Amino acid sequence: MKPLRRLFYKPLSSTLTVTSINGFHLRPAAKFATEAKQFLCDIHIEFDQKSVNAKAVNAILSLNLDRDDTFTLTAHGKDAKKAIEMLRDTFEMLMNSESDPKQIEKRSTSYQSSTLSGEIISEGIAVGSLYRFTVREVAHASLCSFEEALKESAAELERLYSHSKKDADAHIYLAQKALLLSLAEGIDTLEDFIARIEAEKEGLKNGRHATKIADLNDLLYRIKKQMGYDYQVSLPKTPFILSADDLLPSQIKILENSTVLGVVLTNGSPTSHTAILLRASGIPSLLLDNPMKREEGKVILDAYSGVIVLKPSPQDLILAFKRQNEDDKFQFEIHQNRFKPALTKKGEKINLFANVSDLASAREAKEEGAEGIGLLRSEFLFKTHKPIIRDQVKAYREIFDLFEDVTVRTLDVGGDKALPYIDILKEQNPFLGIRGIRLLKTEPKLIEEQLEAIFLAAENRPIKVMFPMISTPEEFSEAKSFALNVALEKDISIDNLRFGMMIEVPSVLFALREFNELVDFYSIGTNDLAQYLFAIERTHPTLKIDPASPILFDAIRHVMRESTKPVSLCGELAGDTRAIPQLLETGIRTLSVSGKRIGQIKNKVRDV
Repeated sequence: MKPLRRLFYKPLSSTLTVTSINGFHLRPAAKFATEAKQFLCDIHIEFDQKSVNAKAVNAILSLNLDRDDTFTLTAHGKDAKKAIEMLRDTFEMLMNSESDPKQIEKRSTSYQSSTLSGEIISEGIAVGSLYRFTVREVAHASLCSFEEALKESAAELERLYSHSKKDADAHIYLAQKALLLSLAEGIDTLEDFIARIEAEKEGLKNGRHATKIADLNDLLYRIKKQMGYDYQVSLPKTPFILSADDLLPSQIKILENSTVLGVVLTNGSPTSHTAILLRASGIPSLLLDNPMKREEGKVILDAYSGVIVLKPSPQDLILAFKRQNEDDKFQFEIHQNRFKPALTKKGEKINLFANVSDLASAREAKEEGAEGIGLLRSEFLFKTHKPIIRDQVKAYREIFDLFEDVTVRTLDVGGDKALPYIDILKEQNPFLGIRGIRLLKTEPKLIEEQLEAIFLAAENRPIKVMFPMISTPEEFSEAKSFALNVALEKDISIDNLRFGMMIEVPSVLFALREFNELVDFYSIGTNDLAQYLFAIERTHPTLKIDPASPILFDAIRHVMRESTKPVSLCGELAGDTRAIPQLLETGIRTLSVSGKRIGQIKNKVRDV
């Protein structure tokens, strides 16, 4: 027997420098570690006489790498060369994609009473009594094992990401999930996890990433809640201004459902995950330069001027209320005019429809002034279990009853959206695989039942049925024929229905004249269209698409020139106030946006 020849691999290295003003913080560290895990070789980061595993997010954070810090990336193993090259490129992209945080410019102020200054987290103004934030932890009998708690906490963060992926704060949840799994590696008990958390916190203290201690506390909080711990937060039922050292990212949801007027923090950072979520919630917030000596009584939180006014004088209160009234008046005008048509300065009407995902969001859209539903995402019915036809009919009918003009998109799963009860073969490029209308090939029964339910729920309404991920005229014809056969076999009259398609696959741009002979309407989905135009997966951790790219607008103009059928636009771009003038220049006259954005977009249209 020949002796096995031992293979020796020479370690390879590359020197990298942190260029982001935020340092090598949690979000890029999570993305970097995720990329590193795909390689079989050992990969380490060496800095300041320390060497850590580059595949562990918490290990990277422990180095407290700041702007202009230079570290050495080393790889040792079979694919070391490829790892070094790809990770070097990944790191450079991460640094280039990190924008410097823009400090909010403070407005001048002229309060009579003493003030404490701070950095603005979220603009706004509030007048009310201070209330100190406290949480009481109560331990109960364990509901599950640490392993089960870990699994459910990771799943919860994934769900939070899925539900808010169109929001600016969505990336926080993926970064937290990556950090959680990294911290829990090799851990079997809550006690060991607590010990690791404490060790990690100690390593971050006084360092560049000390603000990430809140993320560590948040992850421990999630695990404990899963295991039976109860966290009792008592907040006033009357309006108040919250004072706290810092808050956990997960505690912002508690505030959103309270009577809070504003938030004052004494620790943290305007770039922390807590700050990002406070901005997303619209709660006026301030990060004080120095802690308050007294935390009771009425104060003015002026998160326009960046101050909190202690013991405000009558004149101070008059000034604050004047600013508050200006804010309220602007928002009130938008709210009051939400049901009025959106007319440009030339008097041209722009249709404002809503993207909805269930009955609650449909009701919200109606209350916000939506003129119809431009995109009903039917996936909400299918997420956890396969719905029976009767339940589908009931759900569709309740939504159809709210509006005269409704476009329902047939089931769009695949890519980054999965269903637990159907087997889509694991694909190397799922965004280029079984998605949308391609389910007809693998799950025809599922689509058949959905179409039957839509037809039954439509009754005599002029419902529009839209097929996603159409790429060729033949594909649309096949989908429409399938739908017509369902109606024929079930003996359901669908004379009142129209059939259209999403424009999100670039091949459609070259066949619009053929499509014009087949479809009743189009809806441009800019999220996926941009993804496929630039060959960049929209959930990619490092590569980003410019949502305002001239190329995307050229594609929209091309559709408007070539189409002889009605065209709407339902992608994220439609809800960006900055993009409205340019979108209207392309010829688009029907926009479908998040229900919460209806009033603001209508207001913007009136200025164009």
